[in-house]
Parts: sequence; structure tokens; C-alpha cells
Amino acid sequence: MNMQTSLMKKALANPLSLAGFIIIMCVFVLSMLAPVMAPYDPNYIDVKAILLQPSMQHWMGTDGLGRDVLSRMLYGGRISLLVGLVAVGISTAIGILLGALAGFYRGWVDTLIMRIVDVMLSIPSFFLILAVIAFLTPSIINIMIVIGLTSWMGVTRLVRAEFLSLNEREFVMASRTLGAKNARLIFTHLLPNSLTPIIVSAVLGVAGAVLMESGLSFLGLGVQAPQASWGNILTDGKEYIQFAWWLSLFPGLAILITVLGYNLLGEGLRDALDPRSGSNR
Repeated sequence: MNMQTSLMKKALANPLSLAGFIIIMCVFVLSMLAPVMAPYDPNYIDVKAILLQPSMQHWMGTDGLGRDVLSRMLYGGRISLLVGLVAVGISTAIGILLGALAGFYRGWVDTLIMRIVDVMLSIPSFFLILAVIAFLTPSIINIMIVIGLTSWMGVTRLVRAEFLSLNEREFVMASRTLGAKNARLIFTHLLPNSLTPIIVSAVLGVAGAVLMESGLSFLGLGVQAPQASWGNILTDGKEYIQFAWWLSLFPGLAILITVLGYNLLGEGLRDALDPRSGSNR
């Protein structure tokens, strides 16, 4: 625990990663407090307040149905972040399992898993997700599962490389000589020493998952109305982009700032946790 605390302090000492952490925490807190902070019901339709510009009454204006954009942005943040975190959790779990099997057992197990990875990587992820979604009912749960099941390949290759490297280390060879079981070697020696790149990959993966969810929702294949997500708020704005600029500006900025925050934090963690990085020399 002390080591993890020290590494986190080291990561946050980097101004860019600190900025990323602050951005993520602000977005997270605002989204979680949406029921308290939202001035209106995000799904309340007010025909007398259609397409109002930002004002003291509606800080981010209203949409084509008279719904308050600020309220929908706050609730939409909860959906977008939830999809990103759960999808990355699924992909990371699959990647760790397959990467550990490939890197530890090697041989035909490694060959089989890596050929599957090569096939998956040869298919553009977005088109693969579109193909799968076409056969499913668009929903939050389906989006999280599909994104998670189609984005594990990078983690698999990362974990495999770490296991192959650690397998040749003295402490692993000594444990194997002393009769340690495979499960003990994997969960006590190999996996804990592989967590650094996995954590970095997961943080950066959340940014990609948020973008993916926003893209799917923008195309009408993600989160469905009346539930709000940044992607479908952006979709609503494209119909009025010439005279209702706020409908595109605010969700676009939210996606940009959130993705930037995760990328800054991920890069800062990489610099702090990777002993080969220039900042640690």
C-alpha cells in the first residue's frame, strides 16, 4: 500500500498528470451529483422553452424539445463515464486472462491466442462494433459489453509481453525451483509485477471507450432516448447547428475535456511508473 501511495504521489507530481486527475475528478463529481445539481428534470419537455439560448434561467440553453441542456449534460456524463469504465473493466479482465495464459504457458497456447489477437486486430474496431450492434438492441448494457468484448487485444499483447519477460527473472525461476505451483507463480509473482502497464493501459482505454460510446450514440446505435449521453445530445444538435450552436458546443467540449483528462493522467502515470522513461533518469 505504501508503494502504491508513493507511486501515485510521484505520478501526481507531474503537472500534466495532475491536471488530468483534476479534470477527471471534476467530471466524476459533477456527474455523480447530477440529481442534486441539475436544475431541471433532464427529460422534462417544455414546449414554451424550445431552443432558448444560454441564459441565467438555462445556463446551457435548451434543445429542440425544450429540455434543459445543462441537466442533460450532467446526467449524460454519468452514462458516458459508466460505459467507459465498465467497458474497460471487461476488456482488461479478458486481456489479463488471455495474456497471462499466452505468456506463462507459451507453446501452442501462445500461438493460438496470438493468432486470434491478430485476426481481431485485422478488423477495424469501429466497424466490428457496428456489425455486432446491428444484431442487438441498442442499450447501455449492450454497448458496454460490445465495446469490452472488442477491445481486449492490446491488453492481451501487453500482459503477454510482461509475462514472457518476468518468466526469465531470477525470483520467478527461484520460486519455480522451490516447487511453487503455477497458480502461485501467476497470482503472487507475475501478475502483481505486471500491473504498472496494465493500469496505464486501462486509464488510456477509458478515454477510447468514452469516444467510442459517443460515436455510437451520435450514430443512433448507442444510448437511446430519452436517456441522455453526450453522444446523443450532440446528435440532437446537428439538426440545429446553424442557429443553435450551444447544442453542439457543450457536449463536444465535455467529450474533449474528459478524453484529454484521461490521456493526460495516463501519460503521467506512464512517466512515473515506467523506470525507463526520461523523467525517472
